[in-house]
Amino acid sequence: MAERALITGITGQDGSYLAELLLAKGYDVIGMVRRSSTVNFERIAHIQDQVRFAPGDLLDEVSMIEILRTYRPAEIYNLAAQSFVQTSFSQPVLTGETTALGVTRLLDAVRLVDPEIRFYQASSSEMFGKVKEVPQTETTPFHPRSPYGVAKVYGHWITVNYRESYGLHATSGILFNHESPRRGMEFVTRKISHAVARIKLGLTDELRLGNLDAKRDWGFAGDYVDAMWRMLQQGEPEDYVICTGETHSVREFCQLAFDHVGLSWEDHVVIDESFMRPAEVDLLVGDASKAETDLDWTPQTPFGDLVRLMVDADLDLLEGRLRGLA
Repeated sequence: MAERALITGITGQDGSYLAELLLAKGYDVIGMVRRSSTVNFERIAHIQDQVRFAPGDLLDEVSMIEILRTYRPAEIYNLAAQSFVQTSFSQPVLTGETTALGVTRLLDAVRLVDPEIRFYQASSSEMFGKVKEVPQTETTPFHPRSPYGVAKVYGHWITVNYRESYGLHATSGILFNHESPRRGMEFVTRKISHAVARIKLGLTDELRLGNLDAKRDWGFAGDYVDAMWRMLQQGEPEDYVICTGETHSVREFCQLAFDHVGLSWEDHVVIDESFMRPAEVDLLVGDASKAETDLDWTPQTPFGDLVRLMVDADLDLLEGRLRGLA
């Protein structure tokens, strides 16, 4: 019988790549989706008929218990969250309910229904925030700089707590920024790639951004979901930093993206104070040595390739739309 996995957040960037990976490995994939009129299946449209969907909500523990009793997954990947840092400043309570307490509800459902289930929690480099050391490892102290980062710290530590208290195979992957053509438009990388495509096609002529000096460790989401799966195949549950070990600024991302289509970024980028965060994270760059040693995992997609991949995908998307209008 095929292994069965439950993915929360299956309609998101990571959920869609993880679902593809698990299906390719022969898994029976269950995707948890909220009962709402706004569920967007765009990212998983091409595999929608291969996945079974279960209604559930991280705000409602009973719905999680029901899903686990009905489908009996061997593995759970908790990727659902209010995942946009900027939004967490304007919706801090909702962010805490889903991104922090939602983890507890799901872990508690595992404890009650089947403690043998292997559990993956999506932790984040935003937990490091005001960084205490460079690069960041599994032992670097946390100092989150946003309600999102704070909520992720709670989710991380409650996962450790359930592992130690109840003997669960519960693992956190501390993932640094990971991007793709499936990234939401609200994230700066996708905002850049989409704007570059629009500017190249003559649909607009400017891109408004906040802090160009912010630096991140950016990888490809398709590489990172492989690390998630590898974590749950380990004999003992541990936490892992997943990253490229390289840091690049928003300015560099802009320059590469505009260069790729033969334009100069300085001619089109406008600094807009409204996009500045109340508290900025300065330098996030990780060290994935433990993942390389234990999981035999290394990132496969160089930074320049990632930028070009995203720009090309947005050019294809917009050109397709324009052809449809013609």
